[in-house]
Amino acid sequence: MANILVLGAGVMGSAITVPLTDAGHVVRLVGRHLDAELIASIRQARFHPRLRSHLPESVAPYTNDQLGEAMRGADLVFLGVNSEGLDWAAERLRATLPPGVPVILLTKGLRGNGKSIEILPRVLEARLRTGQRGGVCGIGGPSIAGELAARRQTSVVLAGPDQALVDRLSECVRTPYYHVWPSIDLVGVEVCAALKNLFALGVGTIAGLLERSPAVKDEVRMHNPASALFAQALWEMEHVVARLGGRKSTVRGLAGAGDLYVTCQAGRNCRMGRWLGLGMRYSEAKARHMSEDTVEGAETAAAIRATVDAMIDSEALDGVVLPLLTAIMDMVCNDGPVDIRWDRFFAERARSIPQRRV
Repeated sequence: MANILVLGAGVMGSAITVPLTDAGHVVRLVGRHLDAELIASIRQARFHPRLRSHLPESVAPYTNDQLGEAMRGADLVFLGVNSEGLDWAAERLRATLPPGVPVILLTKGLRGNGKSIEILPRVLEARLRTGQRGGVCGIGGPSIAGELAARRQTSVVLAGPDQALVDRLSECVRTPYYHVWPSIDLVGVEVCAALKNLFALGVGTIAGLLERSPAVKDEVRMHNPASALFAQALWEMEHVVARLGGRKSTVRGLAGAGDLYVTCQAGRNCRMGRWLGLGMRYSEAKARHMSEDTVEGAETAAAIRATVDAMIDSEALDGVVLPLLTAIMDMVCNDGPVDIRWDRFFAERARSIPQRRV
């Protein structure tokens, strides 16, 4: 049994308390400064209004100002804030995290420093005091918060810098329905976890394009183009992961193909993609229809756009291989139209195929 603190009472931070308590741990859920109403609801009725689920009775809810108290005796910390809250969380953890206590990020996103793309576990670790760095890990894979809270069979990858650490932590949080597989490809898992949101936004444009297309008999859908975008997304993710030092094989597993699949089924990124496919520009769609929603794929695009451009210019990334990534970033960052560059897909593979003479 371990004492586990979860910082961030959003849907995923709250959902993770279910398998953690089922695994026999003592769990303390600490809300952000923006989570006061959520913590109040959990205290009064054990109900999370955004997750639309009851949390286990043994989960102890704390408000933001009680972080120091909740941190006492902690063996492990889960960080469930969104990417915009990472710097806030880093400052709070810098002041309260005991030395040697590992942190597992549920947060998804990337940062660009103008020269290279940074994964969030390394961003967080750099902001912690040296003596506090017990190992910063990340989780990737197909895990919808509502399904996890309902104890659906869920498989994820827990990645970190050290095999012994990820083996121990995976065993610690695993349950009969929460299947946790260890990996030391932290770069690959984190890049996939962030880019899948961005690419799901692109796949989501097909729903809007379908609604705009002329009606046809027999309810013919648009699975063909959506599937092609899905395949191209995996192709481009492999390129970025490899260039940043990760393993291509990670893209073909839970953190890449698995997480991209589930993200393309529904959610905020696909909803935004639909609005863009209907012909709306990003700034208008955000203001009119999703002003209160965090669109993770759009945030990732904004965070890395300038750095991706610089890496393409320096040939650290091959722009020819990334037509979908650059098109989505243009839609989000420049209010560009949906411009699917079909003839540029799989360019690197196409160049390796010998041309037949007719």
